[in-house]
This record gives sequence, C-alpha cells and structure tokens, in this order.
Amino acid sequence: MSMVSNLITTSLLLLAASYSYADTEYQAQGKPAETLSQQAQWNLSIAPDGKALPKGKGFATQGKQIFALKCAACHGPEGIGASADPLIGEVGSLTSDYPEKTVNSYWPYATTLFDYIRRAMPINAPFSLTPDEVYALSAYILSQDAIIAADFELNEETLPQVTMPNREGFTPFYPEK
Repeated sequence: MSMVSNLITTSLLLLAASYSYADTEYQAQGKPAETLSQQAQWNLSIAPDGKALPKGKGFATQGKQIFALKCAACHGPEGIGASADPLIGEVGSLTSDYPEKTVNSYWPYATTLFDYIRRAMPINAPFSLTPDEVYALSAYILSQDAIIAADFELNEETLPQVTMPNREGFTPFYPEK
C-alpha cells in the first residue's frame, strides 16, 4: 500500500472508532433548580438602573471583614490581585499606555459589581452570600478607590446612583428610545 492509502485507511478507522464511542444521549450539566424559589433566585438579573436589587444594606467596614474571610485568598489582602484578577486600583489608567481593567477602573455600573458578586463569588460557593454581605463587599471595593465614602450606606436605592469612573466609556447595547 502506498503512504496515501495508509493515511486514508487510518483516518477512516479512527473516524469509525470515534462514532462507536460517541455518547448519543444528551448529558445535562449542573443541577436543576428544584423549587420555583430557586429558579427565581437564579434567574434574577440586575440592570444598570438597579431594578430587581434585593432589599439589604452594607458598609465598607463590614465588607472589609467579609473580604478578608472570603475573598482575600484569591484577590489578595488588598484586592490588588493574587491568583484572581485585581479588583481595585488603576482608576484612570484606561487611556494610558498600560491600561489596567479592574472593577473600579473599567466596569461602567456599580450594579454589575453587586450582580457579579452575588452570582459568582466566592468561586467555590456562588449564591452563598446574603444581600447584606454583597452590599457590604460592594461598598468595600468601591470605597477603596474613593468611588464612595467609607461610611456610605449601600442599599437597593443608593447602589444604582453610584457613578463609576468609566460610566461613559461604553456604548449602550440597547440605545435610548
């Protein structure tokens, strides 16, 4: 046999073998929501205007303690990075030669910070934080770059009013009507 026919034969055998090992059944990933309340919790989306924010409140001093316990292992004790990306610092760097995309320098809405922490953090236990803890963590992170004062109460009314440094750095996906 020629080298080309060997290559074709081998390719056809590998293709046939891969079909015999392929699982034709659908394999769902994750765990389905067991109750309607779980579905509602998981489907909660928080828009920039803060619609659907849960009731609660938090201060930076509370958030600092929670950060030390649940966040510093990945984000570093000062929030400037470790195994995970930095959260704070570099405000104003986006127009520099070395822009840094941190939460405080890049994200356009403070409500996005709340939504992300609530849904995805800590990485090993998403949805485990209470609304008060998420407000407190958000307050701590925002206060580190003086976006809000350290004694500012974050809650469902004040959070959407926070103006992030890069608020005007994005074009809305859905333009105003």
